[in-house]
Amino acid sequence: MSDARRITSRDNSVFKALRALVADPRRHGRTLLDGVHLVTSCFARGIAVKQLLVSESGQRNAEIVTLLQGAGTVECVVLRDSLFREISGVSTPTGIAAVIDIPPVASGELTGDAVLLDAVQDAGNVGAILRSTAAAGVRDVLLGPGCAGAWTSRVLRAGQGAHFSLAIREQVDLAAVLATCSGISVATVARGGVSLHELDLTGPTLWLVGNEGAGLSAELIAAAKVRATIPLASGTESLNVAAATAVCLFEARRQRATILKTNRPAQGGPERNLKR
Repeated sequence: MSDARRITSRDNSVFKALRALVADPRRHGRTLLDGVHLVTSCFARGIAVKQLLVSESGQRNAEIVTLLQGAGTVECVVLRDSLFREISGVSTPTGIAAVIDIPPVASGELTGDAVLLDAVQDAGNVGAILRSTAAAGVRDVLLGPGCAGAWTSRVLRAGQGAHFSLAIREQVDLAAVLATCSGISVATVARGGVSLHELDLTGPTLWLVGNEGAGLSAELIAAAKVRATIPLASGTESLNVAAATAVCLFEARRQRATILKTNRPAQGGPERNLKR
């Protein structure tokens, strides 16, 4: 780690630049990864860290000390605890953060599965959806207008490193994407759709996920090839949007695993299944 610069004043130009970056990551082309887990994931994946931020109290944290020792020549800035909290946005931060470049926006046509978010506004929901998407093995996520920014600190914290496994596009015209993509497009609706479990999800699937309150726009519902509803217990109305997305993605994963298992040739010859 390079020699640390210390900042104790809100009037410091470096601190002002950090506040501006946190307020609008996309405009500055950089974002802030806050916390030991995200910073560790960043180094583990070989992502270039432009700057490390450490709180004064964080310098006494054993995990943070270890991270700093392995940081090489990365510039390090030590912030007074109150200043670090202001940058972090949480009341009790762990005391370390990293500034990285936002990856280039993905381009090209979609060829496999994808998740399309229509005005999903809550940062926690967007981050949780990204986390489930990565866990389900889906790579492409498209955010339409009105969504929480994918590279904001709150979404990054909720995503827990999922961003590094995904190709993320923001401010996308989702209707235009549906008009050009092959495969099945599934509009998730709270009621009135085909049961999720009756759909054949073994091929490429575009999942359309809507706003927490209003759901999907009428335009996108009309443009989708299928409307799907998750069967719920009697007396319940709906699932949280992040939970519903996870259910859909893992139903598709389950169906494909079943197909693979059914088509897999027997191992070890015909005698493998004989009783002994």
